Amino acid sequence: MLVKVLGLVDLIIGMLLVFLSYFNPPSNVLISFSIIAFAKSSLGMLRDFGSWIDFSAGILLGIAILINIPLALSIIVGLLVLQKGVFSFF
Repeated sequence: MLVKVLGLVDLIIGMLLVFLSYFNPPSNVLISFSIIAFAKSSLGMLRDFGSWIDFSAGILLGIAILINIPLALSIIVGLLVLQKGVFSFF
């Protein structure tokens, strides 16, 4: 059950990253999901690829508060997080 909840969080974070350049979410949403992504990456202790994806998503969401993230970078990381979230439901 916890894997599915964390997968749902991955789907939300992935959608935020993919559509980050098309709409400007409030900074408190970006901060909260950045903290969640960092917490998820600490579960893996940065030993596997999935925790590195969460770590990079947390960094991108945190930086997106201050500067505009390049579209290609946010889409690539967003699709990786979305893929991770979809595969957690199987």
